[in-house]
Amino acid sequence: MTDAATTSSQPRPASTGNWRQRVGYGLYHGAGRFDWAEPEVRGLDQVVKPGDTVLDVGAALGMYTVPLSYLTGPTGRVFSVDPQPRNFHVVRFLRRLVGTKGGTIRRIAFGPQEGESSIAVPIILGLPIFGHGHISDGVQEKGPHRIRYTPTPVDTIDAWVARDGVEKVSFIKVDVEGFEPSVVEGASALIERDRPSLLLEIEDRRLVRYGRTTADDFHRHLMTRWPDYTMYTWVDGAWTPTDAIRPEVRNYLFTTRLS
Repeated sequence: MTDAATTSSQPRPASTGNWRQRVGYGLYHGAGRFDWAEPEVRGLDQVVKPGDTVLDVGAALGMYTVPLSYLTGPTGRVFSVDPQPRNFHVVRFLRRLVGTKGGTIRRIAFGPQEGESSIAVPIILGLPIFGHGHISDGVQEKGPHRIRYTPTPVDTIDAWVARDGVEKVSFIKVDVEGFEPSVVEGASALIERDRPSLLLEIEDRRLVRYGRTTADDFHRHLMTRWPDYTMYTWVDGAWTPTDAIRPEVRNYLFTTRLS
């Protein structure tokens, strides 16, 4: 009787998401095998666990939000952020479709300080290229294409966490077309507090538009400030430690969870 009572009082282990989230996760996971989705999606389960609080910055069309919803499960929270109206509505629909309940979606940009800005989306052959939308601050737009600007509020991750009382964040993915260093700058207090795993797009061809840092400089800054992180890339179905930024690689994982 004592053993039974003790067992029943223990908390149930956290679990992954519902069947709709499992289907979505399977679709993106499978697409990652054929480069129809970013291959790093296949390695999320090694750094994201049931019950985690995670953040998808630059949620775009939900490529990470949907798998994260499944991996964090009913007790986890997924916060999706994208300042582009089209992306916001698509991700909001997908969250409802798969039944994401924990966390929220916000149409806002994250940066180094709170304020106002705009998203610049190039128009090529009359079509908006949403995937190349970027914060316009400090950018000298080049090329013959037309640019469409959409106003957006800007918040910092640190201010949001403090204001909303968000507790431990375990994972942050950031894909914001070269504005990644500014997002990380605005999250420095959270990184100091929680050491979340960071999946960052780091490419010179994107960073150059802001003229503030190179990919190598950004990498050195991260490893100097938080030397307990190890940097990985997804190679042949596994997270592989690396100490260099390479032109052919887009995404880099900084984590203490695999060490």
